[in-house]
Amino acid sequence: MLKTLTLAAASMMALAVAMPAQAQDTKPLKIGMTFQELNNPYFVSMQEALNEAARSIGAEVVVTDAGHDVAKQISDVEDMLQQNIDILLLNPTDSAGIEAAVHAAKAKGVIVVAVDANANGPVDTFVGSKNRDAGYMSCKHLAEALGGKGEVAILDGIPVVPILQRVEGCKAALGEFPDVKLVDTQNGRQDRSVALGVVENMIQSRPNLAGIFSVNDGGAMGALAAIQGSGRDIKLTSVDGAPEAVKAIADGTPFIETTAQFPRDQVRVGLAMALAQKWGARVVPKEVPIDVRVVDAKNAADFSW
Repeated sequence: MLKTLTLAAASMMALAVAMPAQAQDTKPLKIGMTFQELNNPYFVSMQEALNEAARSIGAEVVVTDAGHDVAKQISDVEDMLQQNIDILLLNPTDSAGIEAAVHAAKAKGVIVVAVDANANGPVDTFVGSKNRDAGYMSCKHLAEALGGKGEVAILDGIPVVPILQRVEGCKAALGEFPDVKLVDTQNGRQDRSVALGVVENMIQSRPNLAGIFSVNDGGAMGALAAIQGSGRDIKLTSVDGAPEAVKAIADGTPFIETTAQFPRDQVRVGLAMALAQKWGARVVPKEVPIDVRVVDAKNAADFSW
């Protein structure tokens, strides 16, 4: 499915370049994208792909960073609407909190596509990873690496839908192994420094802890530092596919697996869905799920976003 959707997005971009002038608006398209954060390689790579795609169709891009502040994100969207954007690509920091901004955009006739995390309100299309699958795949890998037995913990994160789905998938996988016991769940806030302290305390209080699942690679890198500092044999899995995490896996550290997402493909497909609607498509999917992929010692050296 991922290959098919990527080809579809590429075809849409090619069509945009080839379309005769009378089939397009007389002024260049203006695309706004608001990110929940840009202090993260995952979203940086997404922004790079957006800029590349926009250049290919001669569109203008306005990008903002909410810094995980929903009030700022709402204000950023209001500013974009004042700049007369045609398309809003929304990476919400709070799915419920951003609903008013979605309504405001739709009231101005703006096409709204949520990317990576969905938003409440009249979003035209949501494009995001199969997050439940990602959590399931990572935790199944962890349980199998432990030989189907041992104590494990979850390093949780900010309670947005993708993170909740990853935890749900993880618990479903662990439930298939009767001798694997989930003994602790702590919130690392998806942040390396926070996760470091959380996992240090976790390791000290759990002398039999054998494995940890982190909901993202940022937290996982903090967890890895804590594991290495402890000298304990604790296996670590995660979700994202960030370059630093992939390198740690390739290097043979206790970080044994990350289930990779594809941020560049998400934003390309999201923009393609918005363009399809902008140019008159009558049937556009309400949701487009993007496949995920296990990255472990077997393929880490060859993987990149």
